[in-house]
Amino acid sequence: MSYIVHSIVNVPPDKVDETISIYQNRSKLVDEYEGFVSFGLLQNEKRPSELTVQLVWESKEAYMKWVTSEAFQKVHDLEKNYPDQELASIVPQVQKYRVVAT
Repeated sequence: MSYIVHSIVNVPPDKVDETISIYQNRSKLVDEYEGFVSFGLLQNEKRPSELTVQLVWESKEAYMKWVTSEAFQKVHDLEKNYPDQELASIVPQVQKYRVVAT
């Protein structure tokens, strides 16, 4: 069964479009990683400044290999060094799910 990871971020309302643009132009390093299934950026309809990065993996093991990889570190170093320090300093709320039925 699949494994899904959500990283929920609340961005300042005036930076929502900028944040969406960042994700539309993301590095896509994760896309090539073994066990990766899909990426999605979700926007909450009632709270538009709440964005959720959704990563779907074949398994928890595949996800764990990703988070301990050099590619993962590289992606997160890019985020930390983003010129807009207000956005760079946002800490996401991470939630992890095992898919138990489809």
